[in-house]
Amino acid sequence: MKKIHLSVIWIWAGVLALAMLWGGLHLYADRQTLPEGVRVGGVNVGSMDYTAALRLVDKKLDALKQRPLLLTDSDSSAQDIKLTLGEAGIRYKAEAFRNAVKALSSEHLWTRVQTRFSFEKEWSIASFRQKEILKAQFGADWEEQRYGMPINAVRQIDGNDQVRYIPGRSARRLDWPKLDAALDKALPKDFTASEEPIRVELPFLQLEPKISVDSLRNEGIERKIVQFSTSLGSSSEGRVYNVNSAASTVDGLILKPGDIFDYGQLIAKAERTHGFREAPVIVNGQLESGIGGGICQVSSTVYNAALRVGLDIVERRNHSLPVSYLPKGQDATFATGSINFRFRNNTGKHLLLRAAVQNRTLTVKFFGTFPSNVSYELESHTVRILPIPEKRLRNDSLSPGFYQVLRQGKEGYVVETFRVKKVDGKTVNRTRISRDTYRAQQRIIASYGGGTSSEPQTREPEKSIVEDGISE
Repeated sequence: MKKIHLSVIWIWAGVLALAMLWGGLHLYADRQTLPEGVRVGGVNVGSMDYTAALRLVDKKLDALKQRPLLLTDSDSSAQDIKLTLGEAGIRYKAEAFRNAVKALSSEHLWTRVQTRFSFEKEWSIASFRQKEILKAQFGADWEEQRYGMPINAVRQIDGNDQVRYIPGRSARRLDWPKLDAALDKALPKDFTASEEPIRVELPFLQLEPKISVDSLRNEGIERKIVQFSTSLGSSSEGRVYNVNSAASTVDGLILKPGDIFDYGQLIAKAERTHGFREAPVIVNGQLESGIGGGICQVSSTVYNAALRVGLDIVERRNHSLPVSYLPKGQDATFATGSINFRFRNNTGKHLLLRAAVQNRTLTVKFFGTFPSNVSYELESHTVRILPIPEKRLRNDSLSPGFYQVLRQGKEGYVVETFRVKKVDGKTVNRTRISRDTYRAQQRIIASYGGGTSSEPQTREPEKSIVEDGISE
């Protein structure tokens, strides 16, 4: 009986102890205040009510968003950029502390006990950045407006035909990786930082122009290497206009090494841009009035310049009749869709072509790289004179034995042209570059009882080929 009584006593004692322990744990875990000495971001929130502590932390976090941020520019003429941390996309959180406080109010007693028992004394705040917010404010348009665009270097030919270079200019652009690193380093790490504006100097990189003086110099356009001129003489207003139109399209053209100068393409551009006017042209060996007269003087002048620096002539044909502005054998005609003029840049460097009309003289200049001790000359020789063909027409109004010359006609020519290369003034090579035929122009005579001709009376109709027409 005594043993039973003792057991009962021990059972009740155990129950009482458990009840006291349970009650003690509740008293420990159910406190609505934080443990003493707890600090968040350097601010003491120990012994504070949970809600009050969280409210204080939120207030401090919001205050950080309003902290001034001053982005300074090393260029003294540029204004500093004033923002708040919030406007720069910077936010702060105290999530670890917030989650710990939430755990203090857990439904599970043991979780509350463990959390309170191990509750940290020091809690940090964490910053995070929405980088796209700042980049949206200081994007490409803003950078262009504030710092401008790079300016390419420029090559100029002065009035004395000297090649000059104007350096380009770079433009600053924000170096975003460095700016991100500088911001991360400068941002407050807790609530105790000074209230002074946070200063960050903007880091930059240089946006270089696409064309530099060095890149222009490397093209090899060092000096004027040839100049050739032809006279417009008494050309009509329409012809002068056409020469100007074609020359302006040639002017400023740059040929890379191996490029082919294609006159047909340039004439098509000139026609689209300026149009052509009426002037004398050659149609199937006869002078007539037409559109575009004068454009062949440009091709012929360019041809002579190209020959005098030893360029490869890819395609060229002489006029069907001699022209007044050049010796026979040294002209280059053009007829849309039929005859073109082309040459290749074989200098190994870039070529710059200039062409202009001044004082009724067309001048073409080539700028590039060419040995100063090398020169080329042209020699043209008439190797055969073609007789004037004669055609007689009947005119019974004339008296027998009398005749009337309706067109005088002109002799034709076969001409050979040689290019002579000289080094240090001595001839080292002489090459025939063309053998050209200029048509003889028919003499037409009317006479009583006439009607015979030195040419067959019936022949195939010729395809119309329209060339520039200035007779000699």
